[in-house]
Amino acid sequence: MKPWELLGRTRTPDGSDMSLTVRDGEYVILVDGKTLMSSRRHGSEEALATLGCRHVGHVKRPRVLVGGLGMGFTLRATLGLLPPEAIVTVAELVPGVVEWNRGPLAPLAGHPLSDRRVRLEVQDVGLTLRGKSGRFDAILLDVDNGPAAFTANSNHGLYDNTGVAAAYAALRPGGALAVWSASDNRKFEQRLRFHGFVAQTDRVRARLKKGGAKHTVFLASKPAPQATSGRLRSRQATFTHGA
Repeated sequence: MKPWELLGRTRTPDGSDMSLTVRDGEYVILVDGKTLMSSRRHGSEEALATLGCRHVGHVKRPRVLVGGLGMGFTLRATLGLLPPEAIVTVAELVPGVVEWNRGPLAPLAGHPLSDRRVRLEVQDVGLTLRGKSGRFDAILLDVDNGPAAFTANSNHGLYDNTGVAAAYAALRPGGALAVWSASDNRKFEQRLRFHGFVAQTDRVRARLKKGGAKHTVFLASKPAPQATSGRLRSRQATFTHGA
């Protein structure tokens, strides 16, 4: 069997070893020797973009945040769904991953970082969220393994109460948060609802129609003002009728 070729090596902020390898046209990113992602299994990343951006068709100049660059597949799928005047902010924590996406990984997703709509921020996506209140129409998080993060302990902060509250605040009313996860997580789904989101989960194939393992996409919508006021009027009417 042909051996894997090492194309690059870097470290995560908490000191874990991250490497990019290739064999027979398949690119794999590993963390401490464990597979984090493969270029042959990116259907669920594309589904993340489709689910998270399906409501932005009516928005005149949509603004989308993509947290986690990965191999660029989520970003490419997002760009394919948005109009020319859209702005897509990409936050990637590891500089080495950005270098790989400008180098050997660039052709895989069609050089998405070269798209003029993209704004790259090489930093923790949590910082981007906390600095952009009411800014985004959609937030797509594909960071680590999802709520059960294993690449960096600091990633847990994206999915705890503080992180979910920051995502809610960063969205415009009617916006949506979509979160990629390797598995279901009922506590995280409940946390989304606790912070005001209307939440649901979708199970999607790693290779979409080609089968493979199933991953989870959490889809959480921030209610629009008219929806909120409508519920309040309904409650008030019920209370008056009951009185």
